[in-house]
Amino acid sequence: MSIDPSALLRIYDDGLRTDAETPGALSLTRLGPLRLATFPGGRGFVSYRDLGGADAATAYRWVGEVLEHFRADAGVVEVEWKTRGHDLAPGLHEALLGHGFEPGERESVMIGPADGPAADVPLPPGVTLRRVQGEDDVRAMSAAADRAFGDPESTRRADDLVLRVARDPQVELWVAEADGTVVCSGRLEPVPGTGVAGLWGGATLPQWRGRGIYRAVTAARARSALRRGYRYLHSDSTPYSRPILQRCGLVEVTTTTPYEWHR
Repeated sequence: MSIDPSALLRIYDDGLRTDAETPGALSLTRLGPLRLATFPGGRGFVSYRDLGGADAATAYRWVGEVLEHFRADAGVVEVEWKTRGHDLAPGLHEALLGHGFEPGERESVMIGPADGPAADVPLPPGVTLRRVQGEDDVRAMSAAADRAFGDPESTRRADDLVLRVARDPQVELWVAEADGTVVCSGRLEPVPGTGVAGLWGGATLPQWRGRGIYRAVTAARARSALRRGYRYLHSDSTPYSRPILQRCGLVEVTTTTPYEWHR
């Protein structure tokens, strides 16, 4: 089946930005086309459908006002401004750098039919796959993901994930385990009203990579999405996951780069 990348990009822009990015936010403030969300754990987040043709001077002013907004809330300790490679955003990069934001790793925005990734994948001997919901399992999953990404284990991230699962029954957490230890994990986050479900947080411990485990966790999430009536999958992918998802039929429609500010 031929896939039109421009049609997939329209699905992404029209359905997977703004409201779709802020479920679970504690508060939401608008500044022009910008949406300023505050999440549990002291996280601020900035996104938008587009910048409405704003020039460089306007972008600089907006970044300053955004930072002023979040600085006024002492509970906010970090802010992410999510940019996309296909947006018309003159001067935004310079404005973000000028206000103390630092760019993170650029990722590929992937989207495509869910039936490709849903094909069954055999697990290595001794590895099992299951969906988890209990707090102890969620915390073990969060800690394993931190290790897989090379980050210190974060109690705050684990707290956020426990709260997210408790507040949003749409979110599914899947893990692959060996001898009771989580070796790979990932979230499925359906976006109601869009026909699209997001693949998030996919992470495999380094010593377990290259054995098809991430692919199996992805397949389980894809099958669940299809059972729930979601035809498409979407993912912000690192260089590790992008080629795997491409082989399953997902298409890169743009890129995304987070710019981060820390108090």
